[in-house]
Amino acid sequence: MTLRFVCLLMLLLATCALQAQPHPGPGTQLSQVRADDGQTLAVWSRVPAQPRGTILLVHGRTWSALPNFDLQVPGEARDSRSVLAALAQAGYAAYAVDLRGYGGSARDGSGWNTPTRAVADVREVLAWIARKHARLPPPALLGYSNGARVALLIGQQHPQALSALVLYGFPDDVDAAPDATPTPAQPLRARTTVEAAGEDFITANAAPSGVRAAYAAQAVSADPVRTDWRAMEQFAFQPEQVATLPVLLLRGVDDPIATQPDNAHLYARLRSEDRSWVTLPYADHVAHVEDTHAAWVDAVVGFLRRPR
Repeated sequence: MTLRFVCLLMLLLATCALQAQPHPGPGTQLSQVRADDGQTLAVWSRVPAQPRGTILLVHGRTWSALPNFDLQVPGEARDSRSVLAALAQAGYAAYAVDLRGYGGSARDGSGWNTPTRAVADVREVLAWIARKHARLPPPALLGYSNGARVALLIGQQHPQALSALVLYGFPDDVDAAPDATPTPAQPLRARTTVEAAGEDFITANAAPSGVRAAYAAQAVSADPVRTDWRAMEQFAFQPEQVATLPVLLLRGVDDPIATQPDNAHLYARLRSEDRSWVTLPYADHVAHVEDTHAAWVDAVVGFLRRPR
């Protein structure tokens, strides 16, 4: 075996290891939605036979849709931690998008994602869902962590595209100046790690160790390379523009990323009269997959079902 062949083989194995391998649950379907520039976006779904409404979920900064919203834990009943399955069981056609560079969606040709690009992509998926369910109200939109940033921009700019807005684990102080951190000249394409995937599980005894292990393994498999963002100053928040949409703020009490004071600033500046704020006990930034999963789902479903 020549040295050249060995080098090529090692390169091939390394390339395969870096390819995203999402692991959907047994009832989860995959669709491809075309964005305005022709790139396709992976959209995962659980849809009941007669949905009462629709909802789109947008993941956070590092990990894509399936580890967050369709987590499968060995040794537990199937779908026991799946947000998609729980929302479908409650009667909602539940969809979760992989933004560019995450999970089943390829990177943008530039190598970067931006807030403006993410807003345009989520809008396209919202419109696609609305066309599929033309007899139902517009979709609700739930953004998680960095996805909550994107969701707030859509609530500010395109409220007509939504029926309700859920901001879960919103990570910023809206009273602070936009992020002006310099962007590297080239995308870093850093490897993700199991250690990083588990670092949000900080509340003691909030979930069995198997949940953290499953989340970390499925996260790194789905997202082996960290997606690179630039133009973060485009996250220019003006919550006062959200004046008609029902809004739910949702966080875990121990969440160091979405803090109580920062969420208070956001809540105070929203102008929607129909707004709620729920803080879940014994939970942190991954409350949706911890033992607060059922309470998390109940908070979201109760908000969506509220008579209006």
